[in-house]
Amino acid sequence: VQLQASGGGLVQAGGSRRLSCVASGSDFMFDVMAWYRQGPGKERELVTSILNDGNTDYSDSVKGRFTISGGNAKNAVDLQMNSLKPEDTAVYYCKMNRFLGGLRYWGQGTQVTVSS
Repeated sequence: VQLQASGGGLVQAGGSRRLSCVASGSDFMFDVMAWYRQGPGKERELVTSILNDGNTDYSDSVKGRFTISGGNAKNAVDLQMNSLKPEDTAVYYCKMNRFLGGLRYWGQGTQVTVSS
């Protein structure tokens, strides 16, 4: 199974960016899809997640600005990022989990840089 993330780039503060992540090589559906990020000199942190039933969760730092979408029998997850701030600068990683078997897969990361 491979996860391919895309959509990163340079954006000005206040702008928007959409990240996408697609899984290939799996014949099963994932139970949880999520986006993490790791800023310069920081630990990787959970940004948002979505369950297969559509329930979502967001970190306080992005709530109201970011929207995760995906699941629904599609092995793909997007992250719409609005009102971006310089502190959102990070490498963004997608992750997909399958409860059965404890399977966890990571994408390769995509850099998002927000200029002030």
